Amino acid sequence: MRGEGYLTKPEQYRLVYSKGKSWGNDLLVMKALPNGLAFSRYGLSVSKRIGKAVGRNRVKRMLREILRSKPLEPGWDIIFIARPLTANVNYAELEKTIDSLLSQAQLLRLPRETVRLGVL
Repeated sequence: MRGEGYLTKPEQYRLVYSKGKSWGNDLLVMKALPNGLAFSRYGLSVSKRIGKAVGRNRVKRMLREILRSKPLEPGWDIIFIARPLTANVNYAELEKTIDSLLSQAQLLRLPRETVRLGVL
């Protein structure tokens, strides 16, 4: 169950990198590709350009925590690639950036009450 929501194999990353569609800003690049599964998976790419191990691990922990709370549309493989400026941001800024990218790609699942009440 633990690995179900994550991209774990290099082939999975390669496929999303080569065929996925991209969205980006100053902090992150997001690549997404439909996977044909009943759930979405995500992967993180945090290079040494972010900083030393402590800084990279901090960024990864924040990204994982933010993504854990987001209701994603099922059936997508998503990779978040951290840019160097990500090392200097706080949790709130990073969450706002992720929300923006997921909204642009229409990968956030709408709450059922909103859809049912016709608010949107």
